[in-house]
Amino acid sequence: PTDDGLPFADAGVTGYPTTAFGWPVVPDGLRELLTGLKSRYGSALPPIHITENGCSTDDTLEDHSRIEFLEGHIAAMQRAMDEGVDVRGYFVWSLLDNFEWAEGYHQRFGLVHVDFETQRRTPKASYRWLREHLRAQNTDT
Repeated sequence: PTDDGLPFADAGVTGYPTTAFGWPVVPDGLRELLTGLKSRYGSALPPIHITENGCSTDDTLEDHSRIEFLEGHIAAMQRAMDEGVDVRGYFVWSLLDNFEWAEGYHQRFGLVHVDFETQRRTPKASYRWLREHLRAQNTDT
């Protein structure tokens, strides 16, 4: 046991970019998780809905690191689907910058910037990227 009472130690993840929160960004981890579930549970695995996937980035409207995050994770999810995982839904966290219980208004997770003083909402580059990505997916089918 570690000092915090857990039966394991957090070794950290190095060699990858990090979010503004300092969390490592490892898109292929999503594919590994999904295909691992499929391998372990086989036909007993129900269809999967990814209900929250996103990251905090520095407070800027040109949030290119969020675009890279989304692009990498969506591609990793697609690779898992190509390997037979039944993913039925993918939801980005979050549409709007919001209040986070542990961080207050400090971290920005939204596709849309919220000026918390005026409540003005401004779409970020990631909003436009995702809109175009979805539009292109829709025309492909």
